[in-house]
Amino acid sequence: MAHDMPAVPPILTGLKGRCPRCGKGHIFKGFLSMRPSCEVCGLDLTFADTGDGPAFFVMSIVGIIVVGLALWVEFTFEPAIWLHLVMWFSLTAILSLGLVRPLKGVLAALQYHHKAEEGRFEK
Repeated sequence: MAHDMPAVPPILTGLKGRCPRCGKGHIFKGFLSMRPSCEVCGLDLTFADTGDGPAFFVMSIVGIIVVGLALWVEFTFEPAIWLHLVMWFSLTAILSLGLVRPLKGVLAALQYHHKAEEGRFEK
């Protein structure tokens, strides 16, 4: 069945949370929990173990954005510290929750696309 499937772009497919093989089925059954298999093509999704990858990318991206904006706002407007706390904690939470699921989907799709496997030692 895999041979008659058209090639789907892994990054767009992952951002949408779709199956990396058919591009139609969903890979998430909850906010971050993966389905055991695709409901359309039956791809076994247990291979997708993204580990801490999505968290690392979320922390890096959100950290750069929030720190950059906080510095710009501080030097431009000099707001009170309580305003900094409200703005940057809120933005951090919103961006983190908004990015973690699409990035997990992208990493799972890239694992499938590149046939990534657990490392093994040769004997």
